[in-house]
Amino acid sequence: VQLQASGGGLVQAGASLRLSCAASGGTVSRHAVGWWRQRPGKGREFAAGISNDDTGTYYINSVKGRFTISRESDKNVVYLQMNNLQPEDTAVYYCAARAFQTGDYRNEVYISLHEYSYWGQGTLVTVSS
Repeated sequence: VQLQASGGGLVQAGASLRLSCAASGGTVSRHAVGWWRQRPGKGREFAAGISNDDTGTYYINSVKGRFTISRESDKNVVYLQMNNLQPEDTAVYYCAARAFQTGDYRNEVYISLHEYSYWGQGTLVTVSS
């Protein structure tokens, strides 16, 4: 499965963006998916994730209430709607997917780097103050 993140750009504080994670060469409709970000000078951090069956979502505190992750299975795309963007949200955003494995729970959200099998190239989000 190849993943491609898109939708980044330069916006002012308070604006919104929607990132898309499109899959090719396979489907992510039955994968747990996470959005990660790497801010300037920082390591890659988990931002938001959705479970295999879409019943579970998880957000880090700094984006909770502003970001929403969702899936459109028929289009093989996972979105990250980002509202009220702030300068500290400036980062390269990556999407990642984990194929369902024996022993997994379908409602589980994965928050560790090593738990993801597939990674897309990032998309840059820059928020000016």
